[in-house]
Amino acid sequence: MSDSKTVFDFTSPEQCAELAQLLFGQVTETPEECEARFPQRQLPEGAKVTRFAPSPTGFLHFGGLFPSTVGERLAHQSGGVFILRIEDTDAKREVEGATENLINTLAHYGVTFDEGATVDGDKGAYGPYRQSMRGPIYHVFAKKLVADGHAYPCFTSEEELSRLMAADKKAEIKEKDWHEEDAEAIKARVDEMRTFTLDDVRDSLEKGEKFVLRLRGDGDPERKTPFTDLIKGKLEVPENDEDFVLLKSDGIPTYHFAHAVDDHLMGTTHVIRGEEWLPSLPKHIMLFKFLGFRLPKFMHIAQIMKLENGSK
Repeated sequence: MSDSKTVFDFTSPEQCAELAQLLFGQVTETPEECEARFPQRQLPEGAKVTRFAPSPTGFLHFGGLFPSTVGERLAHQSGGVFILRIEDTDAKREVEGATENLINTLAHYGVTFDEGATVDGDKGAYGPYRQSMRGPIYHVFAKKLVADGHAYPCFTSEEELSRLMAADKKAEIKEKDWHEEDAEAIKARVDEMRTFTLDDVRDSLEKGEKFVLRLRGDGDPERKTPFTDLIKGKLEVPENDEDFVLLKSDGIPTYHFAHAVDDHLMGTTHVIRGEEWLPSLPKHIMLFKFLGFRLPKFMHIAQIMKLENGSK
């Protein structure tokens, strides 16, 4: 056992392994064992695996119908697979009956799925296709990130967490929206949260305190990473330096973490999403890299918006 009274060293394999066991001692499955349950798909050369992954928060609108149609055509014209995955990790925003309504509406417009969530349950060998049912899978890879020195726990109140960084993908607080002095205080707080001992963690767990798991963003935003988007072409994106949340205090993953694990295990080859997700690309590039996953090809399509009282 390492010296638990010293400040935690993210470069120490011994300390990282001990922290991972403290946080996720109940997780016994390895990433390799988990991946073996979802073997690589046997598809024709050039076949695309795409997915539509909505949240069950209301009625399907055209902004959802457009990317789902693109994904369906890309998969089926190439002899591939089109998946419906329900991203229902935010119970507060879920609308009763929304999943069934979404499935029926897509079927009405001829958007058919080869596997995924259905009105009667799941269809396919790569499920569950509802993220709320995949918790143990995410914890396997969360433990790996901690053991590799790429993630750490943050013991703090829900009120402070909502101030520091909203975990929900729709309500995410961008640093540019904060006042400058707030941003500086938040950065100082993140540095403070990275400074802890194994004894601190052990004491907090023994007291029953909850934690969120954060990625340890080690990028330099002044450095650029070349990236090719299948719609936008060649881009340069800044490296991620944000310690964004992976698991919320109830153990439920954020969108960033869940979609990376799911796309890897389900064999997604192409991700079709709105161009409003481009600012999140540095996070996703880093996360796939830390997890050791192959990054899917991205297609950031135009946003579908409407005018209402003169505003988009």
